Amino acid sequence: MKFLPSLAVAAMSMLAMATTAAAETANVIDITPLPAWKYPQRSGPLTPRELEMAKLCWLYFENNYQSETGLVNAVNDYPSTTMWDTASYLAALLSARELGLIDKAKFDLRLMTLLGTFTTMELFRGEMPNKAYHAKSAIKVDYGNKPREIGFSALDIGRLLIWFKIIKERYPEHGNAIDRVVLRWDFRNVVDKTGTLFGANVTKENKTEYLQEGRLGYEEYAAKGFQLWGFNTTRASMPAPFNMIYIYGVRVPYDMRDPREFSQHNYVVSESYVLDGVEINWDHPYDRSTDDQVHSQRWVENFAHRVYQAQENRFRESGILTARSEHQLDKAPYFVYDTVYSTGYAWNTITDTGKFSPEVAAISLKAALGMWVMWKSPYTDLLFDAIADNYDPKKGYYEGIYENGSGPIKTQTANNNGIMLEALAYKVQGKLLKWGRVDGGLWESTNADPFAENSKGRPVFVRRERQCREGRSSSLLPRLFAGASESGCADDREPRRFGSDIIKTAFKRTPTTSESCLTCEDDRFSDYSPSWLVPPR
Repeated sequence: MKFLPSLAVAAMSMLAMATTAAAETANVIDITPLPAWKYPQRSGPLTPRELEMAKLCWLYFENNYQSETGLVNAVNDYPSTTMWDTASYLAALLSARELGLIDKAKFDLRLMTLLGTFTTMELFRGEMPNKAYHAKSAIKVDYGNKPREIGFSALDIGRLLIWFKIIKERYPEHGNAIDRVVLRWDFRNVVDKTGTLFGANVTKENKTEYLQEGRLGYEEYAAKGFQLWGFNTTRASMPAPFNMIYIYGVRVPYDMRDPREFSQHNYVVSESYVLDGVEINWDHPYDRSTDDQVHSQRWVENFAHRVYQAQENRFRESGILTARSEHQLDKAPYFVYDTVYSTGYAWNTITDTGKFSPEVAAISLKAALGMWVMWKSPYTDLLFDAIADNYDPKKGYYEGIYENGSGPIKTQTANNNGIMLEALAYKVQGKLLKWGRVDGGLWESTNADPFAENSKGRPVFVRRERQCREGRSSSLLPRLFAGASESGCADDREPRRFGSDIIKTAFKRTPTTSESCLTCEDDRFSDYSPSWLVPPR
């Protein structure tokens, strides 16, 4: 398989892309300040223009809803969907409810219908949700929407687990129904003992092939979904192996694994970092603090700023408005990864097979609006104005705007409209993962029961009694880092050293004078902790 552009095309690409140089040392995080670090997130009520944008985004889901299954078409008028697109629908559904676009009765009905389908749909070989389903019948299909099982995606499932968790925490009346869905799944071939994520494919001989899945950005984002449900994702949650390369004066992080060896490309795009910010606020998964201007997973925040800054700098130098992400097309090849960096080249636009397709490079609307809400800057103001009117009043927002001036990508998708809608919800509410006051649920209690059958690779939970020490509750908070303080809090302002083969620097966090750990009277955290997070007594 050929992954690199031809020499002739590569030469043309080299002229157009920014000056680059090899980074000095792998797996070292550059903490040099960037202008992006000073840009706050946007917050406050939606303006009339922004509210109208939200209504147009929701229109897509009204038009493409399948009442028989509760699923939504991933692409306009095409009755097929994936778990990633279903998660984007759940993001849209919650955002529409929170923004007042639909009432609670409609939210409940749609969610219950969807969860009912999840409790009966056939899984890929009895393990996990298939990569694709027919949206109207919920039968397993291939990407041509023909009946067939084709494997599962750990990345798609990770995003779905994030949204199941968000809804479970914010709407606990649906918690047990969500738990019953996840309890059906068999995780033994998805997460291994090192915390690595695996997807599944079907070979020509109709055998199941399990392969490590995910690259820098998407891998760590998806791993947070599994962590939120108690899984140990140590390896998938680490950024290493990564390197940095100069693009328009910014050292941009990229995954070092060679696609020629591993058959996976290392796409550097905005989407995974935007989603991590909007949904989890660039925090550790178990961080329950409420200050949206403080981010406890500092390396993720750092990398997000770098990916953003390279795009702003490209505009300043070339005049090309830039908001890069994966996106659909309204013509062949129909789907591309529009990257900041991939496969050895900056601003590389490629298909999933590595075909170089610069003619379909575009401003991704979901990336643009995500950047707008996460970085309040004059540049993102320009992006907002560029995309705000690119919609069909009867169908919702277009997928993007071609960089070559040929107009909008005239197709609509669940992923694009869903991410745009959740970005607007973030402006109003901040971090969308908001922890509830219910201590555990069916998932936690089942996995904490020593007599319950657990042959599906689910995490084991431990129920701890509340214990207070100096007004702080320590025994119930998951300790993500060994050596955390006795209060259960950690300090991300002080670096700690890990083995160089995994990552050079990690962070922990302690409360400031304006921020304290949860007290015993504050029961916003669960009495259940995954056993791998609970230190021995």
